This record gives sequence, structure tokens and C-alpha cells, in this order.
Amino acid sequence: MSSPQPNIVFILADDLGWGDLGVYGQTDFATPNLDRLARQGVRFTQAYANSAVCSATRFALITGRYQYRLAGGLEEPIARAGKGLGLPPEHPTLPSLLKAAGYDTALIGKWHLGRPPEYGPQQSGYDRFFGNLGGAIDYFTHKPAVGAAVARDLYEGDRPVEREGYYTQILADEASGYIRGRATAKGKPFFLSLHFTAPHWPWEGPEDEAVAHDIQDLFHYDGGNLETYGRIVGALDAAVGQVVDTLDAAGLGANTIVVFTSDNGGERFSRTWPLTGQKTELLEGGLRVPTLLRWPARIRPQVQQQVTISMDWLPTLLAAAGAAADPAYPSDGEDILPVLEGARPVHPRTLYWRYKAQAQRALRDGDWKYLKINENEFLFDVAVDSRERANLRDRQPEVFARLKRQWAELDGGFLPITDEVFTHGVTPDIQADRYVPYSLHRVTSQGPKK
Repeated sequence: MSSPQPNIVFILADDLGWGDLGVYGQTDFATPNLDRLARQGVRFTQAYANSAVCSATRFALITGRYQYRLAGGLEEPIARAGKGLGLPPEHPTLPSLLKAAGYDTALIGKWHLGRPPEYGPQQSGYDRFFGNLGGAIDYFTHKPAVGAAVARDLYEGDRPVEREGYYTQILADEASGYIRGRATAKGKPFFLSLHFTAPHWPWEGPEDEAVAHDIQDLFHYDGGNLETYGRIVGALDAAVGQVVDTLDAAGLGANTIVVFTSDNGGERFSRTWPLTGQKTELLEGGLRVPTLLRWPARIRPQVQQQVTISMDWLPTLLAAAGAAADPAYPSDGEDILPVLEGARPVHPRTLYWRYKAQAQRALRDGDWKYLKINENEFLFDVAVDSRERANLRDRQPEVFARLKRQWAELDGGFLPITDEVFTHGVTPDIQADRYVPYSLHRVTSQGPKK
């Protein structure tokens, strides 16, 4: 007799940095629940996000394909240009494929893949939705902007709702209630996407409701500090602990796959050591993300060095559920389940990224990484130089030329970033003609200046 299909709880943090958990080196604050999850399962050391920004990664996660195959996935145009862009309802998704395989599906938290009525969670495979449709909301007012006339971005299905309290805790309570309900129903297995907005700005911890009333702009450069950031992450850690404890108390822990990861690298208060870079940058700190997996019934605890990326989760989780991708929409990701069960690592991976049109390019092939920032080009061996300091372009000219050529070949197979998308896709503080990542301000094509 075959084993029953596992339940799946996929937990996505928003802008969590590589080193923001204790098990990844954080010492400024504690993350006991996530550290416990790591000890009970798999901790990945080379897990990447599909993009250095959030909605682009979410396109890749839900489709299992490079986001550059869809107009809505071209570096967050839905956040800037906005018109007519989103996840096409006809495109197969992780929730729609699991639903076809017999799962009950729910999204609790952030969507950020287009606005109704054209787009939405329930048009793309989720039976239930509770959360915010856009990119960020205030943790207390649940509004996407400041102002009495601004509507809350909080929905249950397609109906606006109101809730009192800190958003991270609200999502934990909703998820816990959903799990208890599914445990009582004892019917179909379930797939729960629990997508927090934490620790994305605004910089408000659970005791900072008074701060919310003083904020003039949610994207506030004059706000926040390391202590506040620690309290935001601490609330996220407690919320994850609550959800995992709910699973265990309901007797569902053993045969539930729990995945925890982030949509991109950290923001300005995040810890990324020993990596360099942050959100919006194709340096390792903007792309490599803390990633954990627990499945006691099938996967032993381990530290896993397999190179993986957001779009791998679709083929991996489908395989665990006994399902497969739609052959008309083959995944660009890899099923890493055999590796987690003890098989040899997947062959050296080739992963591709671009950001802000031609301003940034990156490709990892095996341990080599090609990086271009404006006109500065680099070659790093990230296996031994995770800080990306030793530019080997001139020492390894053949490797450099090969990776640069590979990047161009892959790029030719994806949708181009048009001038319109590029113009609208640049955030106000980062203009394309002067963009250099904060951590490489003084880097030239020959490497960092002394």
C-alpha cells in the first residue's frame, strides 16, 4: 500500500536576509522556532531566489518556470506599470496542479501577482484566500499607503475585510485555524501557502502601533533600526512556531512537508554575512536565501549543499504528492526530492538572472558565477569566495567567456524587457543610468579598490 499524500505548508518570508536566522549566523536576536525547524529537518546552504525582488520570484515559485517567460514577471512591472499585468489564470500553477491531484488549497498572506478581476489567487488554483493582494501593507492599519481615505488591502476571497492586530500574528492565527479545520475534516490532503509580509517595511514591530500613526510614507527612509528589525523577525519566528506547533498538536506533523524560505535577499537592516549585497542586487546577498524543509515521515535531518532555486519547489512538491507538471508548461526547475532522500546531488546547476534591463546580469554554472553591473564584469568562484571579492575574469578568460556566452544564449530565449517596463520598473531611489549596488560602489572591472 502506498503512503498517503503528504500535506504541504509552504511558508514564504518577505525580504528575509541570508543570515537573519540563528542557524545561519544571526547573533543580534534569537529565532528559536526556526532554528528548531532547521534541527528537525533540512537546512540548505546554497538555496537561491529566482529574483532579487519579490513578485518576480513569486511568478517563478508558483509556475515552476523562469519568470522571464511571462510579461508580469519582468522585474515587478505589476508594481510600477500595473496595467493588464499579472499571472494568467490559464497558466498551470503549483496550487492548480495539486488541486487536480486531490488537494485542498489555500493562500493565507501576500499574493502580489496581479489584481482582480483579471487576476487573483482563486483564479490560479487556490480554493481559499485570506490576505493582501499587493506588495506591502502597514502591519497595523493593513493599508498599502498612508491616509484616512486609503482602503485596506485585506481580503477574504474577493471580499474586503477588517481585522484588528499585528498582521504577522493575524496570518499565523488564520493559518492555525485552517490547519485545525483540515485536521477535523480528515478528508483531502491540503496545500497551504503561508506568505508573510514580514520582515518587509514598514519598520514596525508588534509593540509599535503608535509608530504606524506617525509614518508619512510606508517606504520610510527615516524609520527603523536593528532593534526594530529584530522584533519584526522575532514576531515572524513566533508565528512560524505557532503554525508548526498546531500541525504537531493535530497529529499532522509527521506527514506534512513544511518549507520555509524567502522571496529574495534582505533589506537594509538584514544580516547577510559572509555574503555581500542585498535586495535588488544580483550579488549573493540579494539572491541567496535561508531555506528549511521538514518532513519527518520521509526526510532525515541534514545540512544540504545542493544548489537549488525557487522554481525547483514546483517539481519537487509535485513529485512528493505523486503528481507532475503540465507537459505543455514544462518546469525550468529540478526535482530535488531524490537528493534529499540520499541520492547524489543534481548535476552542476546553471542558473540565470537579470535585473533592471541590462544594468545587472548573473549566471551561476557549477561553482562559477558571472556577474555584470553596468559595464563592470566579474567572474567569481562562489564555492571558495562567497563574498565575491576576487575577480578571476583575467585569470580564467576561457571560463569567463563561456559563462558570458551562456548568459546571452539563455537570455535570447526569454521575453525582452521593453523600454516601457524598464522605465516603470526602476524604483525612485535607483535610476538606471547611475545604478551601482551599495556594496560595490567602489568596485571596478578589476575588483574592489583597496
